[in-house]
Amino acid sequence: MTELIDHIPTGFATEDPDTLRGYLRDMMFVRRFEERAAQGYAQAKIGGYCHLNLGEEATVVGLAAAMRRTDYLFTNYREHGYAIAKGIEPGRVMAELYGRSTGTSKGWGGSMHMFDTATRLLGGYGIVGGQLPLAVGAAMAVDYRGGDDVVICQMGDGTTNIGAFHESLNLAALWRLPVVFVVINNQLGMGTTVENASAEPDLYKRAAAYRMRGEQVDGTDVLAVRDVAADLIETARREGKPALLEAVSFRLKGHSVVDPAKYRSDTDLAAARDSDPVARLRADLIDAGVLDESAVAELERAVEAEVDAAVAFADASPHPEPSSLFDYTYATPVAGTSRRLPADPLF
Repeated sequence: MTELIDHIPTGFATEDPDTLRGYLRDMMFVRRFEERAAQGYAQAKIGGYCHLNLGEEATVVGLAAAMRRTDYLFTNYREHGYAIAKGIEPGRVMAELYGRSTGTSKGWGGSMHMFDTATRLLGGYGIVGGQLPLAVGAAMAVDYRGGDDVVICQMGDGTTNIGAFHESLNLAALWRLPVVFVVINNQLGMGTTVENASAEPDLYKRAAAYRMRGEQVDGTDVLAVRDVAADLIETARREGKPALLEAVSFRLKGHSVVDPAKYRSDTDLAAARDSDPVARLRADLIDAGVLDESAVAELERAVEAEVDAAVAFADASPHPEPSSLFDYTYATPVAGTSRRLPADPLF
């Protein structure tokens, strides 16, 4: 396994204490939300595939802190935390996981296909790398219209080995598009280590092939992620220069909720636990005097109550009506299309 960048406790002297507490609260929220999603899957309330952000919380929150609300975000299928950080109400996110009509994609997308134009989360993509060409297209549209928004395109480490990755970076650099590609390197792809899948395991170095800036950051340090991402995003905004950011972290669980991760060694599991970003930030803030144990406990109670409310909202929400099955097949009505349900007669 690649060694995680050495963790150096961040100096908080120049940071606003309320901001730091907010980051911890948001990371704790993503952690508890994902734990409840795993529970919902075990209870058969969530179907299909379900991939969790456990271990990725600092990157989720740090990246969101670096973005403007009007910036666009494309993600892969591990996107629940990003959807919440982008501003979608947690109840709507949980309802989408539950397949309910109050979900952010009206219950039709589920875990892997969240989409919300209001917050500019433009997916949730189940195909590995499917989001990259679309993100480049969105950045091209921003550039064509003369706006100053930036497109952020998140992906896993395995995506860097597919053709669309190289095609997308090439076009973004060639046309000087305002897009920042963010690789979440949890070092495992699905179950194969980066070293066994990539001839160059330092994934940020791949930017050099396109004369693009590449940076690597400790994905367990929310302030480091925020600061490096903000620099890249603002450079893309001002100068139209794309960039590649590699955030290195550990996945705390399997690839999906049904993956027991038996391919992981005891050493790897111990390293993942030691690199827990939520536990690290909690300990650092207590050591710095920003929080004490009672304040942390209060945050935990507040987060638990909010997640409970999101679960209750999802539980109480209705399933989509069968009659709406074909409502979103086409963006506009198409004459002659069949709306026959499986139990309906042919004639």
